[in-house]
Amino acid sequence: MDLGTILIWIIVGGIAGLLADALIKGVKLGLLAAILVGILGGFLGGWIFGLLGISIGSGIIGSIIAAFVGAVILLLILRAVRRS
Repeated sequence: MDLGTILIWIIVGGIAGLLADALIKGVKLGLLAAILVGILGGFLGGWIFGLLGISIGSGIIGSIIAAFVGAVILLLILRAVRRS
């Protein structure tokens, strides 16, 4: 894995995490936490789309969409856990 790939993960994760953080009320993350949630969300979103047989493309927009969906799911879980 090269430095360029890691930078792409950070950028995509940051965009997806910040968008998800803005959308989901009740959970506020800092920049580093948003990037981490976005990166983890990318794995989760890609896995979910794969299970459902949905192809969102292989470009950066598809990556951001998958990461955003996964990050939203993670933040909803986090919000539910914090409330209980």
